[in-house]
Amino acid sequence: MKIAASLPVPPDVPTCQRVARAAEELGYESLWIADSGGPDPFVVAAAAAAVTSRVRIGTAVIPAYTRTPPVIACAAASCAELAPGRFVLGIGASSENIVEKWSGIPFRRPLTRVRETVTSVRGLLAGEKSDFTGRTLETHGYRLQMRTPTPPVPIHVGALGPPMLELAGEIAEGVTLNMMPVEAVPRMLAHVRAGAERGGRDPAATEVVARFMVCITDDPSGIRGALRGFFGPYFATSVYNRFVAWCGFEEEAREILAGWQTKDRARVAKAVTDEMIDRIAILGSAEACRARLEEYRAAGVTTPMVSPIAGDAAGAIAILEALAAR
Repeated sequence: MKIAASLPVPPDVPTCQRVARAAEELGYESLWIADSGGPDPFVVAAAAAAVTSRVRIGTAVIPAYTRTPPVIACAAASCAELAPGRFVLGIGASSENIVEKWSGIPFRRPLTRVRETVTSVRGLLAGEKSDFTGRTLETHGYRLQMRTPTPPVPIHVGALGPPMLELAGEIAEGVTLNMMPVEAVPRMLAHVRAGAERGGRDPAATEVVARFMVCITDDPSGIRGALRGFFGPYFATSVYNRFVAWCGFEEEAREILAGWQTKDRARVAKAVTDEMIDRIAILGSAEACRARLEEYRAAGVTTPMVSPIAGDAAGAIAILEALAAR
């Protein structure tokens, strides 16, 4: 089974390098870097490339709104130059919180925005001069002033609901999933397969990367308390609120949203039930965590990604070591 690690943990670049180096030494197949308010993901990718020689390094994922296609293509080509044949570009819609609240950019037509960003960036990474006018973006006259990445940079799409899952299957080499119960995976991948077939792609060739928040502990109750404070605001955003409802947590999603809209944080936290946490996060002994990862692999995840719940590099590395492929 391929096993991957998520960065940054914790959020500073030198520590990311330490964790990246340790993950490679432990046999991890790939490293995937989030763009959610920590160090710049392309900087982390470049830093990880500098201290590794084997692992793939990917973004999971770059928001399609907050950087223009030339900026994304230039950064991706630079990372591919530092890690030849090892870099994967993940692009997604992200959420209203990151796009609208943090960046002041309207979160409109996410499906179209991701499609147009992938189309534009793929052309630029192939060495083409930009000449694209879409419904959500346009770029003209730009060409990379550097070597065209060889081999070509694979592009993945981050996806939650059916339309984006189908788009990922249709236009991308891989799909990145996040924060779902194992029971939702077959339904999600059915949409990916439908999109691949529509796009004339082989569904079996689509890589399925999925991030899991993982903590090895003999006291899951303490970790649940911390996760309640994290999951509540996350699942209050409309994108994730609709997603967790679609995954079977309809009542919880309604309560989280109602509590968030009335600024009742206690109600939001209460709505994140123990069952919800235990079905989305992976908590427990090393053996139990490995068994859960195997359940996801059996459901169709090809590359499970461990996002260690840890306060420092030593804690993160300890979790990665306990779950390393044997």
